[in-house]
Amino acid sequence: MKIKKNVKTSRLKRRMQLRNNIDAWVLMLPMVAILFLFVWRPTVLGGVWSFFNMKGYTPTEFCGIDNYVKVLTHTQFLPILWNTVKYVFWSLVIGFLPPLFLAIMVNEIVHFKNVFRVLIYIPAVIPGIAAMLIWYFMYYPDNTGLLNMIFTKLGMEPYGWLNDPNFAIIGIVIYSTWKSYGATMLLYYAALQGVSPELYEAAIIDGAGPWKRLWFVTRPAIEGLLLLNLVRQIISVFQILEQPLAMTGGGPNGASTSISYQLYQYGFNSGGRGTGQAMALGVIIFLILIVFTIFYFRLNKKVESRY
Repeated sequence: MKIKKNVKTSRLKRRMQLRNNIDAWVLMLPMVAILFLFVWRPTVLGGVWSFFNMKGYTPTEFCGIDNYVKVLTHTQFLPILWNTVKYVFWSLVIGFLPPLFLAIMVNEIVHFKNVFRVLIYIPAVIPGIAAMLIWYFMYYPDNTGLLNMIFTKLGMEPYGWLNDPNFAIIGIVIYSTWKSYGATMLLYYAALQGVSPELYEAAIIDGAGPWKRLWFVTRPAIEGLLLLNLVRQIISVFQILEQPLAMTGGGPNGASTSISYQLYQYGFNSGGRGTGQAMALGVIIFLILIVFTIFYFRLNKKVESRY
């Protein structure tokens, strides 16, 4: 009798597990379909079509690696790649750690904490093009630009902000940081809320100052989030497109052209003749970012193994 009951119980468990699996897949099916249509299928087709001559967006004949050769031997490829590296570098210098310090400051505030959080987050809810236009007119090179109006009041000559090849990328990164630091700050703030106050109290009793508490208590608690945001920022800034497109048009003289902006030029401003090169450049960007992703997973595994 016990054996029959055990058999019935195991069958019932298997049926329940099967039903749960079916219910889960039914719930996941719409998302899987969306991912297939808008992520996996375009990615695979882009990789396949990069080996074909394209007439508009229709593959015509197999050309091997000709599209890759044209992209890599283009005289502007290395300067554009270097511009993209500069975007990433300046975004990390200007925009990686400041949101963390801002989150720590807001976390320490006793009064009006909610007001500060709302005020800091406001740039994130401003529409992208509107925000770009605001900063474009702040950077306007004559006396009507806000920054140059301040310079004029101080008795200084107007400065051609985005017309300066040495400043164009930095100016765009400053805008991008201003637009996104509020959302990043809230992520750090939420992570800081999960740090036990008792750890800080113990550190204070042991005589740890603010910097030691930051390094030995705060850093270990949010190390995984810091690493994730680092890789996410590198990946997102490496694909920067809208900002140079709207603010500088890639200028002056290509000084702010990013690798994604060049892909846009191949795909949409070449009269259909550069679609194959656009596909090839997209695959190159994909492979570069895959390296960062693998690096993140390996490093994150080491971080998780400590706890």
